[in-house]
Amino acid sequence: MYLIADIVISIVLVIGGFFIFVGSFGLAKLPDTMRRLHGPTKATTLGVGSILIASMLYFLIGQGNLSFHELLVTIFLFLTAPVSANVIAKAYLRKNGDGKSDADAERRTPAEKAAPVR
Repeated sequence: MYLIADIVISIVLVIGGFFIFVGSFGLAKLPDTMRRLHGPTKATTLGVGSILIASMLYFLIGQGNLSFHELLVTIFLFLTAPVSANVIAKAYLRKNGDGKSDADAERRTPAEKAAPVR
């Protein structure tokens, strides 16, 4: 029984590590702000959630008690990551005004940059 539980926990940890790696890589390598939002909010959220769930399973099976701390952190993470991504996206759109990428914003003329944001 413990061998199967250890294998399941290890698989969930590896999946979580993979998602964290993909999210961090996306944050570092994607070209503009709107694309960089997907790395930390999607993949990294799943990665940290998987690691917290693996921790819950470990303490439930190994010590026989359910840890509500990991459950609360997981719920908090899944609730706050989309909200923070939405706030960052709205700030980005407010700054650029037209939803164009950072590369497009750098090519705009000073008159286009000074135009009021709608």
